[in-house]
Amino acid sequence: MPFTLPDVWTWDMWFADDGTDHHVFYLKASRALGDPNRRHFNVTVGHAVSSDLRNWREVADALIVSDVPAFDDYTTWTGSVLRQPDGTWRLFYTGTSRSDAGLVQRVGTATSPDLYAWTKHGDAVAEADARWYEKYGSGDWFDEAWRDPWVFASEDGRGWHMLVTARANTGDADERGVVGHATSEDLVSWTVQPPLSAPGAGFGQLEVPQVAEIDGRLVLIFSCLAGELGSTRRAAGGGGVWTVPIDDPLGPYPIERASRLTDESLYAGRLVQDRAGEWFLFAFHHVDERGDFIGALSDPIPVSWGRDGVLRVADGRFDHLRAHEGLVRPTGG
Repeated sequence: MPFTLPDVWTWDMWFADDGTDHHVFYLKASRALGDPNRRHFNVTVGHAVSSDLRNWREVADALIVSDVPAFDDYTTWTGSVLRQPDGTWRLFYTGTSRSDAGLVQRVGTATSPDLYAWTKHGDAVAEADARWYEKYGSGDWFDEAWRDPWVFASEDGRGWHMLVTARANTGDADERGVVGHATSEDLVSWTVQPPLSAPGAGFGQLEVPQVAEIDGRLVLIFSCLAGELGSTRRAAGGGGVWTVPIDDPLGPYPIERASRLTDESLYAGRLVQDRAGEWFLFAFHHVDERGDFIGALSDPIPVSWGRDGVLRVADGRFDHLRAHEGLVRPTGG
């Protein structure tokens, strides 16, 4: 059964494995808000543990907003967590502040000895750089995108890379979505770099980006709803969770070749490997057949490579999506 909590909605999630338990961190907000659209600015980071990725036990929340004034005194949003070289854990998350009405996103960090008790560390460590990225008020978008940090080690083990949901500072408004990039030698100080993908691929934003290697093949996964797609992709179908095979974890990513892994019934997809080496999609149950918001975390959904070289949900439930979707070539940027 999906991980459903009776008193809160749950949505975007990220995972860690301590060798004994799997941990899931997720955004949550009280159902007493009434309107699920209010959840984004009444949010905390929840936490649950499981021995099998299927049966979850909720534990104490991981993060709440900071006291005013702070870059994260309004919201704490989606992130990722990793084990540091010294064995402790570091979480990267998105923060917004009341001083800019939650419209400017930045990345912050917290550490923990055990994945349960978290200590935040000062100010934001990264935000959009106007040399490459759209700043709030410089384009036609509703916010300044710099969120959903996904952090992983360099292949040579000499540094770290952060992928973020970002927007380029050139191109058509609904085509500016890119995978932002920052680098660090120590997980503390970060330098913003040019994006790892180009605008003009049909996406206004590429949410919760992640790179994974499945059966020796690299894949980028991200999410985008129909309302944030470029016109060509909107005409071809709706939104959902998207994937694209890639040649290098540091790009360039051929986003124009992305295809849907799921429709909009599932969103904010993550790829997770169990201890047997099998790969699964996790996402949150987004909307039902009537379009009403659900807000519950999915069970693990097996994924596998299709004969066409595209990652698929293994039970075939979304195979029909590709019948109407060809490759969408860049039109802008």
